[in-house]
Amino acid sequence: MGGRFKGVLRQSGVIPLLDDRLVLITSRKSERWIIPKGYVEKGLSPADSAAKEAYEEAGLVGVVHHKSAGQYRYRKFGKIFSVQVYPLFIETMLDEWDEMHARRRKLVTPAEAVEMVCHGELRQIIADYFLKKA
Repeated sequence: MGGRFKGVLRQSGVIPLLDDRLVLITSRKSERWIIPKGYVEKGLSPADSAAKEAYEEAGLVGVVHHKSAGQYRYRKFGKIFSVQVYPLFIETMLDEWDEMHARRRKLVTPAEAVEMVCHGELRQIIADYFLKKA
């Protein structure tokens, strides 16, 4: 499990990018649209750990940029999670992957992603990332 910082559980995630679009996935239980994310694994940098999550959760292989696009927090099970988000430039979208039966994935425009993602801080990170690119 990832590290703690003053009672906050550390995670990392990616904004998976393909051309001018990005890939969203559904959460396992609520089926809300989210990004691939998870605990920062021991022995991996937060960016590399996030890239591993993208592979497992969405079947995405690519190059992760080690400069963060932002950070957001959320509550779950009475705990606070802090997610550092990194761009992932997709090279391959696998037809089969570890969690393909537990999640859906969808390639969307940045505007669609901002509408689909329910977490306000994550929406802002996505919007800001694409505004900076323009």
